[in-house]
Amino acid sequence: MSHRSDLVAATEGSPQEGKPRLLLADDHALFTAALRRLLEPEFEIAGVVSNGRLLLQQAPLLRPDVLLLDLLMPFMNGTESGQRLHALLPQTRIIIVTASEDISLAVDALRDWAVGYVLKKAAAEELVQAIHEVLRGAKFVTPSMRRRVNSASMNGVRTRGRQLTPRQREVLQCLAEGHSMKETASILAMKVRTVAFHKYKMMQDLGLENNSDLLRLAIKERLMYLP
Repeated sequence: MSHRSDLVAATEGSPQEGKPRLLLADDHALFTAALRRLLEPEFEIAGVVSNGRLLLQQAPLLRPDVLLLDLLMPFMNGTESGQRLHALLPQTRIIIVTASEDISLAVDALRDWAVGYVLKKAAAEELVQAIHEVLRGAKFVTPSMRRRVNSASMNGVRTRGRQLTPRQREVLQCLAEGHSMKETASILAMKVRTVAFHKYKMMQDLGLENNSDLLRLAIKERLMYLP
């Protein structure tokens, strides 16, 4: 997985009249290049971002109609950045484009901040259909998951609430990705001792003993995903 934090590819010139504006958030360059080829005939690609922190910086400037969001991104994952972006730009329709078939994750996201959930293994036509449907104000769930998502929604399935602060979650994700405390401090623009404070506060509060426990917590909190 690439950890490039400076990738922003925006369409040059003025917005293309009459075309909905899309923003792509995914750190796999081959995948986003394929999405461009697929979508540019019908839509304006306003930009491409490669991590969650960059998404929150660029989206308010690009103001897309639709965001296509991967969940597994470095520095700030898609779930975290998607929730924050929804609060910043509630008019932007967010479609999750992911390999994850986690039903509870889909239910939570569609209830709170996303309007679409499409699997990466789906046919290209499915993603185009999803974009058109959310632009009309509807929600879209990939057909292979739709029945299970609807059933879980009706049964009130929901994951337990957060036990970490937003800053703790950022620190935890960076550490779980293998960054040192010094590297994490640089990424998050904070002092090393502040990173250390957040790390050991989490460990103390939650009874964690080592870095392996932190990694398991990151997976449990959906900041990391098992392959």
